[in-house]
Amino acid sequence: MREITLRQIEVIRAVMLRGTINGAAEHLGVSAPGVSRLIKHTEDSLGIRLFERQAGLFVPSLEAGPVFDQLGQVYRGVENLQSALESLQKGVDVQLAFASAPSVAQFIAARAIRSIRKRYPDLFIDLNILKIEETLDYLLLDRGEFVIMSSPARNPGVESTEIARGRIVAILPENHRLASQERISVHDIADEPLIGVDPSDPYGAIVAKPFLQAGLSLRHSVRGRFAQTVVSLVRHGLGVALIDEFSVAEVYMPGLVRKPLVEEFGVTIYVVQKKGRVLSNFAEFGIRQFRKELAEAHRHWEPDAPEN
Repeated sequence: MREITLRQIEVIRAVMLRGTINGAAEHLGVSAPGVSRLIKHTEDSLGIRLFERQAGLFVPSLEAGPVFDQLGQVYRGVENLQSALESLQKGVDVQLAFASAPSVAQFIAARAIRSIRKRYPDLFIDLNILKIEETLDYLLLDRGEFVIMSSPARNPGVESTEIARGRIVAILPENHRLASQERISVHDIADEPLIGVDPSDPYGAIVAKPFLQAGLSLRHSVRGRFAQTVVSLVRHGLGVALIDEFSVAEVYMPGLVRKPLVEEFGVTIYVVQKKGRVLSNFAEFGIRQFRKELAEAHRHWEPDAPEN
């Protein structure tokens, strides 16, 4: 006995619902002769008369009643499967948990999440903000799928992959005496009230490097734990700072002037994940969006024009 296909089930059901070959063809968006041929072929191959022809209508035959009961259950199962697939495509009843360093979370993460939300409108997103020392517990305890960091994680249980490169820039209050300069040297700001992050911190070490390699002593007047804090302190006129370009990647930042450094220093962004873990489709898509947004921010960042 030949097996019946899902396409045959779909056509049989359409004939049963609409009662005519023409109605079934319209329901399926195909030609009526094609429906007629498939019904006849199915009946011949199965050796079962599926429909009685009564007054121009196709009525399920009495002997095929149990078959139609089973066909209905199969089709409902297919519909449930399709519904489940559509829900998964939208992110219904699933979540994406990931984390980011404060510098990237400030602006870039929101842009990446906007793209993720557009692709998966019903996906629940759990974003955590972490320091580098918090990354290992987060990943190894499976609290999230990946972490975006400005330093690689040194542990055999995780793997770090470079996804972007940026630069270190100087930020000053907009009314600062150096705000009109096209570029800023670390020598220009060596005696200014300097705001920063503890250089024993991995991020603090990155933004301290231009001073140290220039042979300058690093004397902070104020220290903050996160890049956002540094930005806020500078905007309020409490000093100047070096920072990664992604932390000041917003188009409009009133009260703040961004300037490229004469001494060029870079910052590298990594995605860190638990070694051997297979990422979800949502996580893979999210990482692609971070790559895209970081590259876009680097490409379009331009120093503030000199004041007249």
